[in-house]
Amino acid sequence: MARTRRVSRVLVSGPLAPFADAYCEALVVRGYTPLSAVTLLRQVLQLSEWLDDQGLDVGGLDEVCVDAFVSDQRARGRGATLSRPGLSCLVVLLRECGVLSPAVSPAPSLTEELMDSFGRYLFAERGLVPGTVRGYVDGARSFVTGLGLCELCDVTSAEVTAAVLGESTTVSVSTTQNYVAGLRAFLRFCFLEGFVDSDLSEAALPITGRRRSSLPRGIAKHEAEALLGSCDRRTLIGRRDYAVILMLLRLGLRRGEVSGLRLDDIDWRAGELVVVGKGGRRDRLPLPTDVGEAIAAYLERGRPSSDRRQVFLRARAPFEPIAAGTVASTVRRACRRAGVPEVGSHRLRHTVACEMAKAQVPLVEIAQVLGHRSLQSTAIYARVDLDQLRTLAQPWPGEGSR
Repeated sequence: MARTRRVSRVLVSGPLAPFADAYCEALVVRGYTPLSAVTLLRQVLQLSEWLDDQGLDVGGLDEVCVDAFVSDQRARGRGATLSRPGLSCLVVLLRECGVLSPAVSPAPSLTEELMDSFGRYLFAERGLVPGTVRGYVDGARSFVTGLGLCELCDVTSAEVTAAVLGESTTVSVSTTQNYVAGLRAFLRFCFLEGFVDSDLSEAALPITGRRRSSLPRGIAKHEAEALLGSCDRRTLIGRRDYAVILMLLRLGLRRGEVSGLRLDDIDWRAGELVVVGKGGRRDRLPLPTDVGEAIAAYLERGRPSSDRRQVFLRARAPFEPIAAGTVASTVRRACRRAGVPEVGSHRLRHTVACEMAKAQVPLVEIAQVLGHRSLQSTAIYARVDLDQLRTLAQPWPGEGSR
């Protein structure tokens, strides 16, 4: 039996033929264009023929089987046309139709159970953001794995110190500092849960390193204007990039706060928006007119049709919410288009804070905009205006007598 789609004239034969129509409908729901659907349907045809050649039916199609198909296609030189998301969509469809059994996750090991418990502790007790939690958990997993045959309950301070020293020889200073922070949190967690008899967190010695400058740096006004001007607002993705960069420049948000912004967080009548920051902190900020207009333009003439509540979505199907990394890459692409030195999204956050500090905005208000819990985090911006700081310097003793 074979199914032919009128729009594409792709004839699907073999074990997957009965599911061709449902697959095309699933692609439309996920936002794929007709042209993309044709390409993915041809891929299903290739997969169906491959299953037939292997003597397999639809019931044998799982992730392992898909991997084998992908490897075979790459060996034949067809890897450039493969689409993993398209194959994943097919597997999900077959599971929804009851053809395939639900995916069964393997039983977690004792180490993974410990890591899951540690991650929940970081979320619930420490209030850390997902990115930091992942980094801390990865570091803790590396530490536990490095113990080898030694049991966690028998770990010594010497082994903790050795682990830190070993890490410092393979990665940068900043990466080692993050590893130490995560390891200390893990050892405190193990002590609180009774996995170790004493708190060994102090054995993870701090790592110091020189920095180029202790002062935060922003970008110049003409560079900020160049970034915004590089966004072609005649295109869909240009309207999205313009709104994202403008939010960074005007509100000083973190990249995760931009990617996580939801439609429900914007109060258009009051001209305010709610920013969900680190540790789930929620701050209500005024919505500048130009930022509101940029977001509205994207929502009206740039955002794909979707039931997702996040404001910013991927420009190509499947139309999922953008990741925090997409915000950073958006800034870097704009830098290359504008011909200015390439910077990350956090430099735009520094730009907002530095401009506020130079305008003598009180630190309390700067902290509120940046979402800082402690004024100590904001105090570094008080040192930005070096010319003003020089006026506070006392003359060297005896300098006036020379």
